[in-house]
Amino acid sequence: MNSSAQFQVEWAVVGTDIGPLFLAATGEGLVSVVFHADEAVRERMLDRLRARLGAEPVEAPGSARLAEPIRQLAAYFAGDLRAFELPLDWSLISGFNRQVLRELVATVPYGTVVGYGELAQRVGQPGAAQAVGAAMGSNPLPVVVPCHRVVESDGGLGGFGGGLETKRTLLALEGVLPQPLF
Repeated sequence: MNSSAQFQVEWAVVGTDIGPLFLAATGEGLVSVVFHADEAVRERMLDRLRARLGAEPVEAPGSARLAEPIRQLAAYFAGDLRAFELPLDWSLISGFNRQVLRELVATVPYGTVVGYGELAQRVGQPGAAQAVGAAMGSNPLPVVVPCHRVVESDGGLGGFGGGLETKRTLLALEGVLPQPLF
């Protein structure tokens, strides 16, 4: 693959049980998942991708790069997929935040949760629970990199970039919380 194809960014919006998700991929893999992908959110994300990746994002709902992420997300929301197996492009996150998110993917499987403090301990920073929260808030790949599985030590949900109803829905889908009655 030539370098210009490697850095091309292709994107699409897909409907899910938690609303429209913006997905973007590079030659490295899935680079971005964004909740509530209305027009304003899409425009902000496209501007961010241009600035951070130095490429003009191309809308490509039929993209081969996006086909597998779209298929796996549909299977996840249908309850048929418990672990995403996708190449990920981590270029939108670095340092401690990347370390924490990689640890999350590696050690917190479907249907389980972990506390912010416990995750901080797992990466060798036992006093960094708040920094773990910040890492979750900067996660460029939510759902696929399951920041919804990180909760407060007292059992509270904590925060969530997609909103607490979205977090509740994802945790209910995974059997961690009871399904909503409505």
